[in-house]
Amino acid sequence: MERNKKIIRTSIIGILTNCFLAGFKAAVGIISGSIAIVLDAVNNLSDALSSVITIIGTKLAGKSADKKHPFGYGRVEYLSAAIISVIVLYAGITSFVESVKKIIHPETPNYGIASLVIVGVAVFVKIILGTYVKKVGVEVNSDSLVASGEDAKLDSVISASTLLAAIIFIFTGLSLEAYLGVLISLVIIKAGLEMLRDTLSQILGERMDAELTQNIKKSVVEAFPEVYGAYDLILHNYGPDRYVGSIHIEVPDDITIKRLDQIQREITYLIYEKYNVAIEAVGVYSKNSDATLAGKLRTEIANIVTKYEHVKQIHGFYLDEVRDRIVFDMVVSFDESDRVALREKVIAELKEVYPQYDFSIALDRDFSD
Repeated sequence: MERNKKIIRTSIIGILTNCFLAGFKAAVGIISGSIAIVLDAVNNLSDALSSVITIIGTKLAGKSADKKHPFGYGRVEYLSAAIISVIVLYAGITSFVESVKKIIHPETPNYGIASLVIVGVAVFVKIILGTYVKKVGVEVNSDSLVASGEDAKLDSVISASTLLAAIIFIFTGLSLEAYLGVLISLVIIKAGLEMLRDTLSQILGERMDAELTQNIKKSVVEAFPEVYGAYDLILHNYGPDRYVGSIHIEVPDDITIKRLDQIQREITYLIYEKYNVAIEAVGVYSKNSDATLAGKLRTEIANIVTKYEHVKQIHGFYLDEVRDRIVFDMVVSFDESDRVALREKVIAELKEVYPQYDFSIALDRDFSD
């Protein structure tokens, strides 16, 4: 798979570069007695380890689906991104502890021209590496690579700060090493927490991209003349660019079974062809063919129901004139604290206006835009 090859190739470049930088920085830090440079070297090693985890995660995520995991192993990439976040967080905490020790028991660093040149070169290398890794990560939709790229850019700032502290010490004799180490550590900890938060949010399941859901509804589903509306699009994410979901369509109540079957099959095919999204179920709402009474009631009831603050829309409206029953779905915002109580209020008001009808209202969440 081309995507996996790009991720692995980029990660290998990151491993080699970070190991090279870590070796030089460690040597310079030990010789000069600079805790900040040594910590920077350790951070490079953690970056290399992150790239190793990215490769392992990508390999595991590429495994074929099996009986135990019928949707594949794509979510392993999110787990690898979470592990990388924990590594970054651990590196920050460790750096913070060591820096505080240096504040309590200070040591005077001894910088040389060679050490400053090496740190300066490292700044530019990490900027280039971070930009490249993040760019590839965005291209192939890899959270692990994006996180590694952001981390590399952060490292360039850290290295630049170390270089600045060294220059200040040379010209003023003022050692800011330990204090800079504390500041660097806090930045690393903050970055690690943010990365972990974002990754855990994806594992829990986030709202789908509005552009994707709107395109599926408008450009594919509602393009069929028999489809009056597309609703309840729910997509489950099983790894980057791996979606499985369902959708409801509204069609005339006199449509033939044969034509309905054709539409359902064409919808699933076109959505997968255009957006690589597997629609496993296409539910159906029937719309009254005789729009005279039903259409009037739908408009009036929609005006009543949508005046409630947290009601976003109604759909799937159907008038059963034989049983004097009105059925529809009501989409309620996540801001509503008591959806059931809201439904009871709506039904009570509708019964006052239309006492001759019974109402059956199904509660929907706004899972997609």
